[in-house]
Amino acid sequence: MQRTLLAATAVLAITAAQDARAQSAVETFYKSKNLDIAIGYSAGGGYDTFARLVGRFITKHVPGNPTAVPRNMPGGGGRVVSGWMSRVAPKDGSVMATADQSLTLQQALGDKTIAFDNTKFFWIGNPAADNNTLVTTEVSGVKTVEDARQKEVALAATGANTTSEQYPKVMNAILGTKFKIVNGYPGGNDATLAMERNEVAGRGSNSWATWKFTRPDWIKEKKINILVQIGLRKETDLPDTPLLMDLAPNEEDKAALRLLSAPVTIGRPLFTTPGVPEDRVKALREAFDKTMKDPEFLAAAAQERLEINPVGGEELQKIVSDIVNTPKPVVDKLVSIVGNGA
Repeated sequence: MQRTLLAATAVLAITAAQDARAQSAVETFYKSKNLDIAIGYSAGGGYDTFARLVGRFITKHVPGNPTAVPRNMPGGGGRVVSGWMSRVAPKDGSVMATADQSLTLQQALGDKTIAFDNTKFFWIGNPAADNNTLVTTEVSGVKTVEDARQKEVALAATGANTTSEQYPKVMNAILGTKFKIVNGYPGGNDATLAMERNEVAGRGSNSWATWKFTRPDWIKEKKINILVQIGLRKETDLPDTPLLMDLAPNEEDKAALRLLSAPVTIGRPLFTTPGVPEDRVKALREAFDKTMKDPEFLAAAAQERLEINPVGGEELQKIVSDIVNTPKPVVDKLVSIVGNGA
C-alpha cells in the first residue's frame, strides 16, 4: 500500500511539474505580446460587440497577460477574415477571430467560396448561444409569416450564403413567403441603420440577444415584428414565436431546416488558426472559460444588456465537426433549397 501511495504521489508530482513547465512556456510566449482579435464585420453589430467585450477580459486569464487588440476585417460574411486566418495570420496563437456562424454550414453544403476548412481552426468558445430571428419593421405591413406570403418586403442581408440571406431564401422556397433579399451590408449595424432609414423593411437574421442589447426600445415599443426564431429550441421569452423548423410541411423539409438551425449554437464564436501548439490552444480555451465566470466580465455584459450563454471550445470543436460531416441526403435536401454558393 505504501509503495502504491508513493508511486501515485510521484505521478502527481511529475504531472504537476509538466503542467508548470507548459504554463511557463505559454506565459513566456504571451508576455509583452499583443493578442489580435480579427472581427469579420464592421463595428457596432453583434459579432463586433461580443468579440470586443470578451477581448477586454480574456487576456487577464491568459498566462503572460497579452494586450488584446481588436480590429475589424469585414467582407463576404466572414469569409475574408476566415481566409486570412487560414492562409496569412500567424499560426502561433497570437491571433483570434470571429466570423459568421453560417460558414461551417456553408462548408457542409459544398460552398466553393469557402476557401478554408473550418474543422482545421481551433475553436476557443462562444459567449452567446442564442436563437436568431427574422424580423420586419412596424411600418412594413408584415407582422406574421402569413402576411409575408401576401406581400413582398425587402430584407437586409450581410452577404451571400450568410444566415441573413439563407433564412428568407428558405422561407420563400418552403413556406411561400415573398421576401426580397438586399445583400451587401458590411455588418449588422449597417443593416439595422438601413431599417431605420426605411431602405429595407427588416433583417434576414439577427440574434435575439443582440436585439435586446442594441434596440430594447424597439422591442418594448413593438417597432419590430419577430416572425420566426431559428434554433433547436425556443427562447424562454419568445414562447409564442414559432421555430423555423416547426413550420416545415413534412419531415424531409424539417430535417433540412434542423440542419440550417443547428449552427446557432456556434453563435458569436472565437477561434484561432490551424497549427497553433496544443499548450497555447489549451491556455486560450481555459482563459475563455474563466472569462465566462469572471464577475467583472459578467457585470460588464449585464451593463451592456448582453446575455451570456457560453459554449466551451472543445464542445464547439465537436459541433463544427458534426455539421461539416452531416449525412449527404440531408445536405442534398438543403442544397436544393438554398444552393451551395457554387
